[in-house]
This record gives sequence, structure tokens and C-alpha cells, in this order.
Amino acid sequence: MTSVSADAMPHVTSPAVVLTIAGSEATGGAGAQADLKTFQELGVFGIANLTCIVSFNPNDSWNHRFVPVEQQVIADQLEATTAAYGPASGAPSVLDTVKIGMLGSPATISTVAGALQDNNFGNVVLDPVLICKGQEPGHALDTDQALKAQILPLATFVTPNHFEAESLSGLEITDVESLKAAAVRIHELSGAAVLAKGGVRLDGPDAVDVFYDGHTLEVLSAPKVGDVAVSGAGCSLAAAVTAELAKGSTPLEAARAAKEFVTAGIRNRVASGAPFDALWQGGPR
Repeated sequence: MTSVSADAMPHVTSPAVVLTIAGSEATGGAGAQADLKTFQELGVFGIANLTCIVSFNPNDSWNHRFVPVEQQVIADQLEATTAAYGPASGAPSVLDTVKIGMLGSPATISTVAGALQDNNFGNVVLDPVLICKGQEPGHALDTDQALKAQILPLATFVTPNHFEAESLSGLEITDVESLKAAAVRIHELSGAAVLAKGGVRLDGPDAVDVFYDGHTLEVLSAPKVGDVAVSGAGCSLAAAVTAELAKGSTPLEAARAAKEFVTAGIRNRVASGAPFDALWQGGPR
């Protein structure tokens, strides 16, 4: 038998490792499912730690049926992931980039905030999911306030949609100029790079987003593909930013690449019996 020396073995490059802390969305269009598909398409090794289970209710206007994951189970997932891939693990590809999706409760926010502080990730991409459709209003408000107080200050990149940008900035957004102002305000509040999404909600032929990081303000636009929001677009945009940052892109480069990725995914959307289409992460192919 002929042996092969280690020096003769082909060099294998380990992919960047990224984590999404998010909810499971049963139809596969959004949440951790969308994140993992985005990570795979963009060439990074994706891990999902689940915070809740969400299933739309076709018998109640497709509102969310929201079931939180127990706090100890969330903490166990985070412990296992960081032990396997964190800086202390000795793994060749250290987990340094994390995306935060739907958390859903003040208790979960506290659990996740503790993990972020303990592990000191280099990139923390926050998709600030402030409202769960069908959620009890008082609980939703408590969750929003906890997210702003505990998670937003830890973020290095924030991707609010139109409603979330208004909520975080305190400004009414009616056009591109007010979207710019909101992006600047959110950066001032958080210190994070911001990609504020106007999407299809602003008048005009283009879907417009605004990037601001304290130095560069850039408007990213692409022709609208229909006039109705597509399920998973926000999740996939933040996940694409996360993947690109993990591969070494600057925040502005990550924002540009994510915009292109999501535009292609919307163009190649997936229809279903639900009253909304879903973005297809394979669209760029």
C-alpha cells in the first residue's frame, strides 16, 4: 500500500463560520431556514440556534402562531455552538460573525445579549424584528423596548425595514431623504453601520435602501419587482450581509452584494397557496 504524506495532500481552505440566532418559520420562506439557504449559496458554513417556532395560521388571516423555545434550550444551543467554533475551541475557522433575527420575548433577548457579551463577536448583524404579526400588543412593546436597550447597543450592522427604521429613529419615512435621515439617526443611536430598507414601500419605480456607517452615505437602488413585499427578503438581506462580512468584505461592500443577491431572489420568487410569495435564495444562479 502506498502512503501519501501530509505535504502531498491537497490544501483545503475552511469556509468562514457564521451563526444565526433566529426563529424557525415553517413554510421555509423566512427565519432560520432562509438564513441557512443564504449562507450556503454565499459559501459560508451556517449554524442556526433557534429562539422560537413560528407557523402561519391559514385559518386566521395567516397570522403567526408563535411558540418560544425554553430559555435553557436557547442557552444550551449557544453554549454548544460557541464551544465548538468559538475562539476558545481551537477550531481553524473561528466563529466571529453572528446574525440576530427574531427573538420574540424579553427573556430571550436577555439570554442572547448575555451570549453576545460573553463571546465578543467581531460582527453582530441585527435584523431588528420588532413586531410579530398576531402578537399580543403589550408583549410586543416590551420585546421592542428590550431589543432596543440590550441588543441594539451590541450590534455592528443593523438592517431595519421601513417600519423598523421609523420605530428605531423616531422619524416618519415618506421618501428617500427621510430614509437617509433615519439611517443617520440609527447610526448615531447605535454606532453600527445601517442599511435602512425602503423597499417597495416608497413611491417610485425603484426599491431603494440607504447605507450609512458614519462616513459614507450611499443610496442602493434597483427596479422594483412587483409592488408587494416578498417573504424572506429582509431575513435573506441580513443573512447575505452576515455572510459577506464573514468572508472579509467591508460593510459597504457587504451591503451592495446583499442588495444584488436579494433583488435576484425576489425576481425568481416562489409562489404558494399563501397570500405572499417567498424569495428564492438560488435566484442569483
